[in-house]
Amino acid sequence: MITSKIIANGILRAITTIVLVALSLYFLYQIQSVLIYLIVALILTLIGNPILDFFKRRLKFKHVFATIATLLIFVFIIVGFIMMFIPLISSQGQNLSLLNTTEIEKNTLQLINQISSFLESHNIDSTKMLKESNITSKINFNFIPNFLNAVLGTISSFGMGLASVLFITFFFLKDRLLFKDGAKKLIPDSHEDQILNSLDKINHLLSRYFIGLLLQLFIVFILYFIVLLVFGVSNAIVIAFLCAVLNIIPYVGPLIASILAAVLTMIGNLGSDFQTQILPTTIYVLIGFWIVQIIDNNVSQPIIFSKSVSSHPLEIFLVILIAGFLFGILGMIIAVPLFTILKVIGKEFFPENKIIQLLTKNI
Repeated sequence: MITSKIIANGILRAITTIVLVALSLYFLYQIQSVLIYLIVALILTLIGNPILDFFKRRLKFKHVFATIATLLIFVFIIVGFIMMFIPLISSQGQNLSLLNTTEIEKNTLQLINQISSFLESHNIDSTKMLKESNITSKINFNFIPNFLNAVLGTISSFGMGLASVLFITFFFLKDRLLFKDGAKKLIPDSHEDQILNSLDKINHLLSRYFIGLLLQLFIVFILYFIVLLVFGVSNAIVIAFLCAVLNIIPYVGPLIASILAAVLTMIGNLGSDFQTQILPTTIYVLIGFWIVQIIDNNVSQPIIFSKSVSSHPLEIFLVILIAGFLFGILGMIIAVPLFTILKVIGKEFFPENKIIQLLTKNI
């Protein structure tokens, strides 16, 4: 028989559970930076594991020295990227040392006027549209100094975060066997073999996936750089790098990269004639970027991703598409790694299921 005491205890337990869940979520929110550091360090560890094994097996390094060598490779790559941006920062620093927002406003308004004149020459009434939107009065160029200060703050935070990530990565690589032994003690004996097999397969497949992702981004970066170099766009290597990084976001990223490249190309040619130089160069760059995307979407991406995670290209496309509809951009980014993890777990714990057998036949 249900009494008032039982009901009260049930309500009390429910309230306690809700409060504990809320406190846990609040705690996770407060330490979100630490969680990001851990996730990035874990990704670097997955990428670094094959490199670490190479140093140990082929070059006969001891474990600690192999770990240090792997970490040094990451440091050299990061320093290389930073050095790549120094010429851009240096040149822009000279231009912005005596920041003249009036001059920037003048150049930008000149570009807007050139676009307006081009549209008028093709019988498109842009004057009314510009007046109604009142776009020139809405642009506040005084935000630039504040933006630069924010960038400096971000760089300082990035330095601290980078040091934290590298420190965590070092111990993830160095003590990976220790972590595995510790996990064994927490795993129930009845499922120990299944869980350990799952972890080994997940580690192997995700390592291949992230290495494949880096290879794909490198190919896209080289192709973007060639396009920008051919059409004489300033700071081609930096723009190509930024646009390649945006390719981490499937399908949406390349679109953003194309818009970014077009805007930077137009800004880089401020002062030139719009119809004979700015517009044609921008169109050629966009066409070049679209050709790169066709190559990437139909050649490099399907081959690299399908080989790295042992999944069919159509399977990967559908997973990314569904994740995008359900969880947005973040879902698209994590779709393939998460789907790979679920496939491995499904194969270990539900090997008799026909759907899982079909999805995991290559794992």
